[in-house]
Amino acid sequence: MSAMDLVRRVHLPWAPLPAGRMLDLPGRGGATWITDTPGPTPEAPAVVLLHALATTGLLTWYPSIPTLAARYRVITLDQRCHGRGITTRPFTLEDCADDVAALLDTLGLEQAVIGGYSMGSIVAQRVWRQHPQRVRGLVLGATTDRFMTTARERIFHQATGATMRSLRSLPLRGPALPPTEETPTADLHTWALAEMRATSPLAVGQAVAALGRHHSRPWLGRVDVPTAVVVTLHDKVIPPHRQIALARRIPGATVHEIAAGHAAVVREAERFVPAFAQAVHTVHARARS
Repeated sequence: MSAMDLVRRVHLPWAPLPAGRMLDLPGRGGATWITDTPGPTPEAPAVVLLHALATTGLLTWYPSIPTLAARYRVITLDQRCHGRGITTRPFTLEDCADDVAALLDTLGLEQAVIGGYSMGSIVAQRVWRQHPQRVRGLVLGATTDRFMTTARERIFHQATGATMRSLRSLPLRGPALPPTEETPTADLHTWALAEMRATSPLAVGQAVAALGRHHSRPWLGRVDVPTAVVVTLHDKVIPPHRQIALARRIPGATVHEIAAGHAAVVREAERFVPAFAQAVHTVHARARS
């Protein structure tokens, strides 16, 4: 069975794909691909959405953008070594967080609500840690404060890190995506497969190794912005009890549960999008008050 056949067996909800563009991030080593969907008014508050591992900003968030854009300016970007993102060695979560601050600078935004899913939720935590003055609020989906909590996880992440160090001479990029500013018009499954292939296995491995080093538990109790945690109750990658435990460590965090698995952001969008949008609304309302 071909990769395309496998992708076609996955339900991809239809939603319009916004046009994107390459944006240079001064001082960050290059440019990355962003989408910047306006809200209902020029003054609409901004929400920056950070994508999951091995995907891209648009592939993770395209089902959510239309709903969120009814009230907010919605921005996505391809993070380092993913899609059309900046290529770097080594991949670090700290660099990804600094890129978000540079994105806000370049777009002329003082603050934004930072939302993230899976890997993106880890980067979102680090954005607050490194640039707290730029964060209006946090919305964290399928998240955790650390990964290496069991012997199996420690072996997996440490072995991945060792393998990536031995393969450092291989290219970080997959097949190039065309840097077009036009709205994608290809078949949705063809487009999704190209987005997935644009991130090389080596880049994914580097990101996995970096995630293994993530440990935010010591400072989560100092998070001082409105925070919502979207918990995927059927998650086999990040167990729901870890997601809930993280929420309890952040003062005042709200919990928004959905009966869905780790791929809910796309594959179960009918459940995920309303819950995530409600979480964003809650954070925004608390930030205003």
